[in-house]
Amino acid sequence: MTQSEIFGYTPDSRYEKSVAYFSMEFAIDQSLKIYSGGLGFLAGSHLRSAYELKQNLVGIGILWKDGYYDQGRSPEGLMKPYFIEKDYSFLTDTGIVFTVPVHDASVHVRAYLLKPETFGSAPLFLLSTDIPENDPISRTITQHLYDSNETTRIAQSIVLGTGGAILLDTIGLDRDVYHMNEGHSVSLNFYLYAKYKSLEEVRKRVVFTTHTPEMAGNEEHQYGLLKEMSFFYHLQEHEVKFVLGMDGDKFNYTLAALKFARKANGVSALHGQVAREMWGSNPGVCEITSITNAQNKKYWKDDVLEAALSASDDAAITNRKKQMKRDLFKVVADQCGKLFDENVLTIVWARRFASYKRADLVMYNWERFLKLLSHAEFPVQFIWAGKPYPEDQGAVDLFNTIITRAKPLANCAVLTGYELGLSALLKKGSDVWLNNPRMYREASGTSGMTAAMNGSINLSLPDGWIPEFAVDKQNSFLVQPAADQSNPEKLDAEENNNLMDVIEQVVVPMYYSDQAGWLNIVKRAAKDVVPEFESSRLAGAYYETMYTAG
Repeated sequence: MTQSEIFGYTPDSRYEKSVAYFSMEFAIDQSLKIYSGGLGFLAGSHLRSAYELKQNLVGIGILWKDGYYDQGRSPEGLMKPYFIEKDYSFLTDTGIVFTVPVHDASVHVRAYLLKPETFGSAPLFLLSTDIPENDPISRTITQHLYDSNETTRIAQSIVLGTGGAILLDTIGLDRDVYHMNEGHSVSLNFYLYAKYKSLEEVRKRVVFTTHTPEMAGNEEHQYGLLKEMSFFYHLQEHEVKFVLGMDGDKFNYTLAALKFARKANGVSALHGQVAREMWGSNPGVCEITSITNAQNKKYWKDDVLEAALSASDDAAITNRKKQMKRDLFKVVADQCGKLFDENVLTIVWARRFASYKRADLVMYNWERFLKLLSHAEFPVQFIWAGKPYPEDQGAVDLFNTIITRAKPLANCAVLTGYELGLSALLKKGSDVWLNNPRMYREASGTSGMTAAMNGSINLSLPDGWIPEFAVDKQNSFLVQPAADQSNPEKLDAEENNNLMDVIEQVVVPMYYSDQAGWLNIVKRAAKDVVPEFESSRLAGAYYETMYTAG
């Protein structure tokens, strides 16, 4: 394929460096279900802004046959994952088939192309092993995003990293820069090492974005298993350890990526600091800077609300927010059989479902929570949504516990099917966007950015991107973190108390008694979130800071 066939546009001369952007997931459009959460939302917005800026960037991902999973309900109304085969007529079959070594065998990979004009994104190649040339086991490599089987998960990384690099060479699409969005694609470096014969030459071409501020979340596997799986391409285990200056029994994807890259970044200023503290003492790691995540406003914004915000028309803002709430509440009624009121303060917690994000923190003091819900003069409605990893039974149990506790409460709802479409409805239909992770565990937390673009006020602890944005009671509501972060039980109790104080003493009174003050916060938040947290800034920053700079 020629570059003109792939791009369909001439890249702007400002973005001369050619880039391949590797990511395990991309959230481009509701109809293309190849993502799980924030990593995909970030990658999708990046590709959309790269297209708008006409950057010389191409995405490399995987065509997940069953997606992540479809989130439905059991006969009892609890969450149940469904794995349903997907078909996409809007993808172009390039006809390109090549082989990748996995377990010392040749696995065939077919490349599909999401053309830029389809959804308004930079070109995205999606790789699949679900083709007749492969045996039944090899065909399942690209079946489930983040497969729970260890060897399958490793094979997925090989297909993304090594396979993506082989594809680029197969079609003759030379790239100046290989950008690893998280460590899943780290195997590409071993292919580049075989090609260029030195670590220095690899470093000239590779940059890395880390998204995981907790050590346990950074993927690692036994060297022996990875060697057996052909992860290191042509290198032996002892050669890998020598080249990278690594030892021990386990190969850590993030640490290796930091040694292969010439430069790396965290995804908020706070996360960059945390990442330097986590990894900086290891010899041979590259510089770790920070580029704060952002989201594509053109995709996420509501045009009617945008016009009202631009005109500072309070009546139009209020009317449009009520309509967007009614749209969301149709889903609440459909899924939960509950009729929510657009005149009632509506607080939403919705994001990837992980334990550190504490979806149930507001319920910690159950009696106080019930008292808040039963206030006759100042009523409150709560909605939860999010996708737990389907094999994380603790997260699934928490999701179902919230369903069970919310079920008898007429003003509480838990929604399933948390994907791009529902995420947009929740941001547009909420008054308050709640975010209460354990401190220093949230790398960025981009959902609050698109909430602010849609007239929903962030209520958050000061983690991730929030310290760079929030001015308490001016564009957000801030929750004070616990003084002692070392005792989980005590800090949950203290931060629940601080959260409830803000809701009861600040948020509720302002919503019902000071609408002018409320709308001032809405307008200020919408103004402050752009351009700093809009992804055209991010896409430009990556070129300036990571791709072009040495």
